[in-house]
Amino acid sequence: MKADPAVQRQLLELAKVDAELSRTAHRRRTLPEIAEIDAGEKTVRERRDALVSVQTAASDLDREIARQEKEIESVRARGDRDRKLLESGSVAAKQMTDIEHELNSLSRRQSALEDDLLELMERREALELDAQRTSAEVAKAEGEVAEAIGRRDEHFTDLDTTKARRDEDRAKLLPRFPEDLLKLYERVRAHKGIGAALLRARRCGACQLDIDRREIAEIKAAPEDNVIQCENCGAILVRTLESGL
Repeated sequence: MKADPAVQRQLLELAKVDAELSRTAHRRRTLPEIAEIDAGEKTVRERRDALVSVQTAASDLDREIARQEKEIESVRARGDRDRKLLESGSVAAKQMTDIEHELNSLSRRQSALEDDLLELMERREALELDAQRTSAEVAKAEGEVAEAIGRRDEHFTDLDTTKARRDEDRAKLLPRFPEDLLKLYERVRAHKGIGAALLRARRCGACQLDIDRREIAEIKAAPEDNVIQCENCGAILVRTLESGL
C-alpha cells in the first residue's frame, strides 16, 4: 500500500486523538468511585438485611409480650374472682381451703409470668436500641453511596466533555486519509489498540520494541510513500527525521 508521506505523518495526529479517547474510555470504566459504589451498595444491602432481621425479631417479641400480658391478665382476673368469693362468705369451709390453695398457685404463676414478661421487655428494649443503631448504619451507608455517585457523575461529565471534543477532532481528521489507508489503520487499531506510531530511533512507538537490522534496512530502502507496518505488532510505522534511518 502507498500513501503520501505527509498524509502518513497525519496518522500520528489521529493516533494521538485515539489514544486519548482510549484513555478516556478506560478512565470511565475504572474510576475508583465505581468500585466504591459497588462496595457501598453491598454494605447498604447487608445493613438493610440486618435491620429487617432486627425488626422481625422485635415484631416476634411484641407478639410474645402481648401473649404474656394477656395470660397475666387472665391469671389476675381469676385471682380477683377467687378473692371475691372468699370475701362473700358464701363458700363452705372445704371450698374455702381449695380457693386459698388456688390463690397461692395463681400468685406464684402470676409472679413467674411477670418475671418472664420483664425479661421479654428487656430483650425488646435491647432490640430497639439495636434497630436504632442499624438504622443509623443504613443511613450512613446510603449517604456514602450517594456521595460516591455524585463524584462519579462529576467525573463522567468531565470525561464526556473530553470525549465529545476528541470525537470532533477525529471527525475533522478522517477526511484527510485515503479509504484504504484508513481501513488498514482502523483494522490494526481494533486488534492491537494502536493503529499507527512513530518510528523513533529504530524503535516502534506502538509496541516499544527495537526493530532488527534486517527490517530497518528494508524500511530504509523502501520508497517514502510505502506504508510500512511493524513486524511485531502490525502498527503503521510513520517515518520522520526522528526515525534514525
